[in-house]
Amino acid sequence: MKNSVIAFTLIFIALFTACNNTSDMPKDTAKAIPLKEDLIKRGEYLVQITGCNDCHSPKRMGANGPEIIPELMLSGYSSKTPLPKADKTFLTAGFAAFAPDLTAATGPWGISFAGNITSDATGIGNWTEEQFKKALTQGKFKGQDGGRMLLPPMPWINYTKMSDEDLKAIFTYLQTVKGVNNVVPLPVMPDKI
Repeated sequence: MKNSVIAFTLIFIALFTACNNTSDMPKDTAKAIPLKEDLIKRGEYLVQITGCNDCHSPKRMGANGPEIIPELMLSGYSSKTPLPKADKTFLTAGFAAFAPDLTAATGPWGISFAGNITSDATGIGNWTEEQFKKALTQGKFKGQDGGRMLLPPMPWINYTKMSDEDLKAIFTYLQTVKGVNNVVPLPVMPDKI
């Protein structure tokens, strides 16, 4: 009986040790997979600290200066908003200017409009994570090869070294942002201002 208990104990210890040994597992499998809620929370944090709202969220003047319009957060330049006339003299001198709500910019490149990055189909709702990654790290419009590059003031060059984990977190968060139906206009080339 004593030998049976010892044998049973040794077998139990061996099985327990074998089942909990992760040293032979590939690193990706052994690494903890973040919960979707944690990924979304991380993405929201990254969107806030990387300044996405600075250009992609329409604003109105408030007591503390420009304030985000909550129902339009991250929807980009509103296609319903007329753009003020740009002063070519000012631009040819090398200056750049922003629209009053900070979602459009004019400079030597022409006029560029902040994109809709909400979950709506007119935003990035139909994008793949790979398209999003390519747009942010390679500056490709809509994350598509063969298309034009993103225009200033989009600081995509700052994100070229962003980790895949952070890009995934941002994309996952943006897919949870309330969709706003807003087709952002195409850029205006300098000769058309």
